[in-house]
Amino acid sequence: MTCRPPRSDPRLCVLLCCAVLAVCAAASSTGAGVCQSPGVASCTDCLCRGPQCAWCFQKDFLYGSEPSRRCDLPENLRRRGCGSEFIEQSEVKVELNATLSGTQVSPRGISITLRPGSQASFVVAVKQLQRYPLDLYYLVDVSASMQENLNHLKTVGVALSLRMTEHSSDLWLGFGSFVDKPVSPYISVHPSKINNPCSDYEIRCRPAHGFHHVLSMTGNMSEFTRVIKRQRISGNMDTPEGGLDAMLQAAVCQNAVGWRPEAKRLLLLMTDQPSHLALDSRLGGIVVPHDGQCHLENNVYTGSTRMDHPSLGQLSDKLLENNIHSVFAVEKQQYQWYEELVQLLPGSYLGKLGIFQAPNLIDLVVDAYKRLLSEVAVSVSVEDLAVSRFWVSVSPICPQGSTRKDQSCSGVQPGQTVHFNITIGQHACSADGKDNDVVVLVHPVGYNESTVVRVHSKCGCKCRPTGRCNEDVQSPCSSQELRPDHGHLKDLNIDLNGSCRADGWNVDCSSRGVCECGKCVCEQSRLGLIFGKYCEMDDFSCPYNRELLCGGHGVCVSGECVCQEGWTGESCGCPTSPTTCQSPDGFICSGQGKCVCGKCVCDDPQHSGEFCEGCRICQIKREICKNVDCSHSLKGAEHCNITCAQLVGPIEDLSERVSSGRLLGTFLSVCVLTVLCGLVVVAVSQLLMQKRARSPGGASAEGGYHCTGKDVSYIPTTNEKTVTYRRDRPPDHLLEMHIQVPKMPLGDLWQY
Repeated sequence: MTCRPPRSDPRLCVLLCCAVLAVCAAASSTGAGVCQSPGVASCTDCLCRGPQCAWCFQKDFLYGSEPSRRCDLPENLRRRGCGSEFIEQSEVKVELNATLSGTQVSPRGISITLRPGSQASFVVAVKQLQRYPLDLYYLVDVSASMQENLNHLKTVGVALSLRMTEHSSDLWLGFGSFVDKPVSPYISVHPSKINNPCSDYEIRCRPAHGFHHVLSMTGNMSEFTRVIKRQRISGNMDTPEGGLDAMLQAAVCQNAVGWRPEAKRLLLLMTDQPSHLALDSRLGGIVVPHDGQCHLENNVYTGSTRMDHPSLGQLSDKLLENNIHSVFAVEKQQYQWYEELVQLLPGSYLGKLGIFQAPNLIDLVVDAYKRLLSEVAVSVSVEDLAVSRFWVSVSPICPQGSTRKDQSCSGVQPGQTVHFNITIGQHACSADGKDNDVVVLVHPVGYNESTVVRVHSKCGCKCRPTGRCNEDVQSPCSSQELRPDHGHLKDLNIDLNGSCRADGWNVDCSSRGVCECGKCVCEQSRLGLIFGKYCEMDDFSCPYNRELLCGGHGVCVSGECVCQEGWTGESCGCPTSPTTCQSPDGFICSGQGKCVCGKCVCDDPQHSGEFCEGCRICQIKREICKNVDCSHSLKGAEHCNITCAQLVGPIEDLSERVSSGRLLGTFLSVCVLTVLCGLVVVAVSQLLMQKRARSPGGASAEGGYHCTGKDVSYIPTTNEKTVTYRRDRPPDHLLEMHIQVPKMPLGDLWQY
C-alpha cells in the first residue's frame, strides 16, 4: 500500500525544525491528534501518519478499546502501560562509511534509514585542491561565418599552454567540429552542395556534419596546432547550429575523446549563432528522442540523422555525470541568448568573443577556469522510480572569504573546504508497501568524486512475526452462523454473558461497557480511556506520579494502581529494592537511617544528606572535643575519654593550651580591677556630698524631707530616691545628710 501522510503547511515544518521547547510541546500535542485518527487500524497505517506516531503491539493492550488506540505518541503509549519493547515507531538512522585520506569529497558513502514523514540530515565536505591537471576540449562551429575565429585559433595552443602553467599542473587539449544535422531543411540537398556547401562562392568547403571528433586529448601543443591548421570551414542553410547535439557526444564518448579521470574537464563551445533545441528536428522528419548514448563511428557522429537534438535537462545530466564544466565563447550579438541558456546548465561559464577575431580567447579560457573552480556546488539526484517519494534540500556552509550564492559558494580559494548540509525526507512508500533501498547521489559539480547515499525505506513493521501489527476489528457476532437471521445470536449472548463478568462481580463489563458475544466493548468516556477484558481499567481514576499514571509502573484497576514487580505505593512510585539508598561505602543510608520509598529517612534529625552522611552538630562536637582541655589534663582523663569517645583527635600543637596558673592570674586581675573601680565611685560620691552640704539650699541639719511653704504636704514619689550618708562630725553626735535624687515622672512626658 502507499502511505498518504496528512497535508501540512511547509512553513510549519520549518518552524518545527527551528522552534524552542514551547513550540515543540505544541507540535507534540498536534501530533497526538494526528496519530489517534479513527481510520488507523494497523501498524503500517499508524506509522504513515507521521514520524511522531508509534504503534503498540503488546498483547491485550487496552483490551476492549478501538484498534486505533494502539496508535499514539510513544510517551502516551508508555503512560498507558505499553512496554517499550512492544512499541514500533519511526526510526531514523544515519551511518557514515569510512573515508580514505586525500579525497576531495567526504564521506564517500552514507546509509540512512527513513520512514514516510521522517527526514535525516548529514554534511558533505568538498575540498578545493591547489592545482589540478586540466583537460580542455575545443568544440568549434566551422560554418562559413566562423572562418576568422578559426584562423586565430591556430595560434592559441602554445600561448594557452604557457599561460595555464600558473594555474594547472598539466594541460591537455582536444578538438572537434560541428555544423548542423545534414538533412533538409538545415542544409541544401542539391547534389552539388552536399559535398561542397560553398560551391556558390567558388570555395572548396567540407560537407556539413553533426559532430566530427578530430583530436583526442594530448599534451603535445604542436600536434594541436597542426590539426587546427588543417581544418576547413563548412556551411548550412538555417541560422541555428547543432552545438548542443555535438556537446552531448563530446561528453559521453569518454574513450574516443580521451578524458582523463583525475583531471578537471572543460568543454569549450565556440560559435556565432544560437543552437537548436529538442523538438527542432521534427522539421527534418526526425522524431526519435535522443538516447543520451555515444554514437561515433570513425570519429563521426552517426546518429545525427536518426535522433532529435537533446533537451537541456538531458545535456545537463550528461555533463554532471561525466564531471564536465561547459564554457560558451560566443559573439556579442548572441550573448543574451546564451546568457539564459547557461542558467539551466550547472557548472557553466559564458564569455564574449570579439567580432571576427579571437585574441581574447586565452583570457576567456583562463578566467573561465578560475571562475569555475572557485565556485563549488553539488547536484543531488534520486533514482527515477523513487524521485516522487523523496525530497532533498541543500544548504551550503561557505568558508571565510567566499560568498554564498543560492545553493553554492563562489570565491572559494585553493585549499579551502566547503560543507553542504543536506536533508533527505521521505514522502511515501512504494506502491507495494514493501521495504526497499533507494540510491541518492550527491555529486559536486565538475568533480570526479561523489557521495553515495543509500536510503533504506522502511514501510513494514517488526511486529509482523508476532501477528499483532493489526487488530481483528471484526466482531465474532458478524460471522455467517451467528447472524440474527439464523436465530443463534440471542441464545449465544445469553450463554456467553458470564465471560464478561469478573470474579466476584454480578454485572457485565464492570458497568462500563456492553457484552457482545462474550467480549466486552468498553464505553467511551470524556474523562479518558476505559479498557480491559472486563472494562475494569482506565487512565484517569488512579493517582499519577511524575506525570505518569501509576508512575508508569502499574495499571489502573477499579481506581487503584496494581503495581508491577519491584514497585509499591499508592501510585507505584516506590521501588521495593533498597539499592537507591545504598551509599558509596556500601551501607544503606550510611547506617544512620532507613530506606523509605527509595529515599533515606535518617534516624537522628541531626543527620542529613541523600544517604544521611552529613551531620553538622556532629562536626561541631568533634571540633569541641578536639580542643577540650580535659583531654590533656591529668585529672578526669578517664572521664574525657569516655565522654568524647572517638570524637577526640590527637592535637600536635599544645602551645595554646590554657594552664591553671594562667587562670589564677586572670582571677586576681579581675578582683583588683573591681576594687579600684569601687574606690573611685566612693571618692566621687564624697565630693558630691561635700558640695551639697555647703550649698544654701541644702538639706537641714535635722535631716528629713525639705518642704516649701506652698506645698507642705509634699511626699516623695516613687520616682525619687533618698540617699542617706552618715558621718561623725562633730564627734559627739551624728550628722545625717539626706540627698533627694528626683527622677522625671512618667506623667510629665505625656503632658508635654
